[in-house]
Amino acid sequence: MRSELKKYRLPFLRQASLGLLIVLMVLVSCEETVTTPKPRAFPKIEFPVKDYEAFDENYCQFTFEKPVSAIVQQDTLFFNESTVDPCWFDLYYPAFDCRIHCSYYPITEENPLSKLNDDAFKLAMEHNRKATYIDEVKVEKPNNVSGFIFNLEGPVATPFQFYLTDSTQHFIRGALYFRTQIRPDSLAPMYEFVKQDISHMINTFEWKKTF
Repeated sequence: MRSELKKYRLPFLRQASLGLLIVLMVLVSCEETVTTPKPRAFPKIEFPVKDYEAFDENYCQFTFEKPVSAIVQQDTLFFNESTVDPCWFDLYYPAFDCRIHCSYYPITEENPLSKLNDDAFKLAMEHNRKATYIDEVKVEKPNNVSGFIFNLEGPVATPFQFYLTDSTQHFIRGALYFRTQIRPDSLAPMYEFVKQDISHMINTFEWKKTF
């Protein structure tokens, strides 16, 4: 009789142990898994070599030193219409997919300096609604080059704008655009890189001599 009880008890114990093991496995698998979010990362940026060369296009009334990494692209149309002057161009950075758009206006009775100045400030202020900060820096050079630099911080389409003039004949406006979603944190390194190039451009800017 005892041998028969022992005979039936062993399979029961095995089944009970197996059932308990399955229950424990289910309970462990149902426990909430706590994960720590990874810090936000941005793709590595390959910066081009910082070097400059002369910008001396025959359709413009000025010269300056432009970055070698930027390609000159002349604009001939503006919203499907001819540009005001042939001296409309972009300095395009293939490495960043961004451009410095430059538009030149001769000062005339129809376009006096006061109007061109007002338009430049108005265009800068249009972005002020989204900017967290805007810094206006006056440009005053001894070679008859003056103007303003507009440095905008925050989620704006164009974080850096400027205009230069000789106050009598010439007026040029420039604006930096990135062809991507506006993310100031991720664009900051590229923006600082291009900003240095624009500063160099302004520092080396000269009007061509006319006789």
